[in-house]
Amino acid sequence: MVHDRFHDPVLVTEVVAFLARKPGIYVDGTLGGGGHSLALFQSLREAGYSDQSLLIGIDQDDAALKEAAEKLKEYKAHSVLVKGNFQDIGSIVQNACRSRCLAPKVAGILLDLGVSSFQIDTAVRGFSYLRDGPLDMRMDSNAPLSAADIVNSYEEKDLARLIYRYGEEPGSRRIARAIVAWRQQHGSVKGTRELADIIRGNAYGGDRVVKTLSRVFQALRIEVNGELDVLRRALYKGIECLDDYGRMAVISYHSLEDRIVKTVFAEQARNDWGPKGVGLREPLSYGAVSLITRKPIIATPEETEANPRARSAKLRIIEQIPLRVPHDEV
Repeated sequence: MVHDRFHDPVLVTEVVAFLARKPGIYVDGTLGGGGHSLALFQSLREAGYSDQSLLIGIDQDDAALKEAAEKLKEYKAHSVLVKGNFQDIGSIVQNACRSRCLAPKVAGILLDLGVSSFQIDTAVRGFSYLRDGPLDMRMDSNAPLSAADIVNSYEEKDLARLIYRYGEEPGSRRIARAIVAWRQQHGSVKGTRELADIIRGNAYGGDRVVKTLSRVFQALRIEVNGELDVLRRALYKGIECLDDYGRMAVISYHSLEDRIVKTVFAEQARNDWGPKGVGLREPLSYGAVSLITRKPIIATPEETEANPRARSAKLRIIEQIPLRVPHDEV
């Protein structure tokens, strides 16, 4: 396994096996420390494909880009690392390929969703309730909205709504009420430890306290970074970038992400058979992709034991299908 101070890459063997099948352009839309990308390029090199391949790595985090550049320095001539958001994958691929006079058609895309271990462990980023730090949670440190803005300015009903919607937390109203009451008494919630204490004091008891903390912090992070809307846009734009038989692999870590990935993939794979009751011999139009994985791939017990972060990971993969035209349109 490739070790990484950002995190050990999850399901790396499976990702490489499904993606590294031919020379071409590969996009790591969530570059992190570059662990997946390094394993991918090592596999391409072993197969004799690396000289005809280009890696485009995308990340919002300057520290991640710096780490990845060091890890991938052996492949510097065949990689382009870009600070950006993977929702802009289309324009990023266009620009990177234009500069190298390449057709912007992609052989493989990887999106590894969620927060890196490095970000969680860095207290000043504010992602973790286990470490005292500012209420930040921005993937891009230059982004305008922080968790402090949300916690200290949203109305109670809006706080409750986002905690329930993005954290699926049943005690969302109670927690939102407690946050607003704290603001009224103390002026503001001043950091991750203070917020965590408020949540602990208003969570249902037992082992649910840790789950509640995780859910509320997850909800705030998703709101700060617009993660679910960004993911939807990235999936559609990524599919548009794929070359014939190009593949997209997505690793998600919670049900909200996985539901979006599953829904978009199924929608894009669906053939249009027209209105019910019309007996067509072939569909009006064909799906743009095929489902390589009808059920998500999960980590083996051995990987989960070695890397607990893999426990909740789900990998889904699709393959682009060349345009098919119904016979009556030929």
